[in-house]
Amino acid sequence: MTKIWVYVLALLAGVSLSIEGAIYGVLGESIGKLETSFYNFAVGSVIIGVILLFFGKGKLSYSKRAPKWQLSGGILGVIYLTLLVYGIPYLGVGLTMISVIAGQMAMSMVIEHNGWLGSAKIKVTKEKMMAVALMFAALLLVF
Repeated sequence: MTKIWVYVLALLAGVSLSIEGAIYGVLGESIGKLETSFYNFAVGSVIIGVILLFFGKGKLSYSKRAPKWQLSGGILGVIYLTLLVYGIPYLGVGLTMISVIAGQMAMSMVIEHNGWLGSAKIKVTKEKMMAVALMFAALLLVF
């Protein structure tokens, strides 16, 4: 797969997150915020379970032996989605998502700069710091 397709897929992931956030923000008002988060993970678990039956090639049983910190993504996913369900009705999709992206950019730079969580060490540059500063400026301008 060429690098351009990875960028396109990442952009599509961002598009789908905004659509998902908008949908779940409204659903949270209808069925409850925590119930919406539960619904998302219940339906998602069933769907990925069916997909695993046909296409899974990994070793799910390894999760019993994996370092516990590697399993924390599930907890963080629940926190992320639930905060979106709470935030979107008050802030709107745009402001909530730009907040998410600014936070992601800042934390990603810290993680990569320090090589935390098994990531490659990638030095923070002036340009990267400026990009994050502009993201936060955009957040203030949208607010």
